[in-house]
Amino acid sequence: MAIRRALISVSDKTGIVEFSRELAALGVQIISTGGTASLLEKEGVPVIGISDVTGFPEILDGRVKTLHPAVHSGLLAIRDNAGHQQAMKELGLDYIDLVVVNLYPFAATIAKPDVTYEDAIENIDIGGPTMLRSAAKNHAFVTVVVDSADYAGIIEEVKAGGDTSLETRKRLAAKVFRHTGAYDALISDYLSKLQGDPLPERLTVTYEKVQDLRYGENPHQKAAFYRKPLAAEGNITTAEQLHGKELSYNNINDANAALAIVKEFDEPAVVAVKHMNPCGVGIGATIHEAYEKAYNADQTSIFGGIVAANRTIGADTAQLLSEIFLEIVLAPDFTPEALEILTKKKNIRLLKLGEFQAARERQPEWLVTGIEGGMVVQESDVHSLTAEDLTVVTDRQPTEEELKQLLFGWKVVKHVKSNAILLAADNMTVGVGAGQMNRVGAARIAIEQAGEKAKGAVLASDAFFPMGDTLELAAKAGITAVIQPGGSVRDAESIAVANANNIAMVVTGVRHFKH
Repeated sequence: MAIRRALISVSDKTGIVEFSRELAALGVQIISTGGTASLLEKEGVPVIGISDVTGFPEILDGRVKTLHPAVHSGLLAIRDNAGHQQAMKELGLDYIDLVVVNLYPFAATIAKPDVTYEDAIENIDIGGPTMLRSAAKNHAFVTVVVDSADYAGIIEEVKAGGDTSLETRKRLAAKVFRHTGAYDALISDYLSKLQGDPLPERLTVTYEKVQDLRYGENPHQKAAFYRKPLAAEGNITTAEQLHGKELSYNNINDANAALAIVKEFDEPAVVAVKHMNPCGVGIGATIHEAYEKAYNADQTSIFGGIVAANRTIGADTAQLLSEIFLEIVLAPDFTPEALEILTKKKNIRLLKLGEFQAARERQPEWLVTGIEGGMVVQESDVHSLTAEDLTVVTDRQPTEEELKQLLFGWKVVKHVKSNAILLAADNMTVGVGAGQMNRVGAARIAIEQAGEKAKGAVLASDAFFPMGDTLELAAKAGITAVIQPGGSVRDAESIAVANANNIAMVVTGVRHFKH
């Protein structure tokens, strides 16, 4: 076996001229179509037009050119099958040994803000995937390429032995089916969403690998990092790492949790996270003030944590950040002076996010969670509210300052693992009770952490109070105002406790469970 004939038709022409020139120098006959053929001819690479092979012109504005028996018999014929050999000979057909195809840029097309439905449909490739699938199916004899990164290796093998190895062809065939599968997944997702059917009877999702990870949550677990093909800017998958070691599985999850919280705020905000729960959140007139509040919220837990900011990090904040051990700092940007300070710490990871939208301005994304034997899918929780959305259920109305702290606390408790109770005062968290099996247990943890700061603080709960015991704890600690969803059959019990202790309580009508 040897590669004698190649069919080359690519949308992404990176490296194709050099690759084709090398093939031609090795005596490979090159068949090509449309723009690829024109480019190769212009560059002096000998080319046979597809119509010379099929005996049929390209028609319908190029929609039909390679969908022809002269092409697909050359790809699908089993070379050591006597019947196939005889049929090819009788019909005057020849084999095609190498296919180099990449597809119309559907993803790039639908990513355009002004894309029309007609443009999107026109950029659905038909002939390309068909050739790729034919060649990949017959990989015992045919080499198929969709990625310019593979060009050099193929040339090396052909120079060495006239053909690629079966192992190489198997590897490339698998890559092709991943490629066409991802391509079809994007198309089906686009059309399903246009039809208002984001959760169809069959759901195919596709992601692109960012990097392999050393391990998962624990060293015995394999892991990798992927992103969506059309991921929006301003998230972990599109962040630029400016400094530090490679991100780990836990780093990525913690950084994503920190970013989700900091996006809740329009004002300068800083969030510190450990194990995907906030240990300190602060807002202020400047990012420096916000960091000081986040740090002072829990000076113990922030050690070894992840810090996210929603404004550029300057030298004054960088100096404070450099004084403790942190795994990651992520922000829209860093000033040169801040980078000079922070990069003196060898192991700290610095992630530049670029500008991003606040959570209330973002559309929900579909979140996929694997379970044994399947997965569950839900919208991301981007719900937000204002003071006008709250209902006061107690005799006492919250003061203006209490209302401000209640809304602050509500934005944060939404991101705490359930059952969750959070205390806030002076634009910062002062106590966080996360991931407890009962709500009163979460309240005890938050109150104990807050200590004296609990007096005069407000309390936020991610779900309703099943009974009045949490309010009784809050009253003993000196909590003055509470925000919670409401909706318990025993709401009256909690309201009565609040009234008896002059606590103002508002309900949101929205629950924020987080598992």
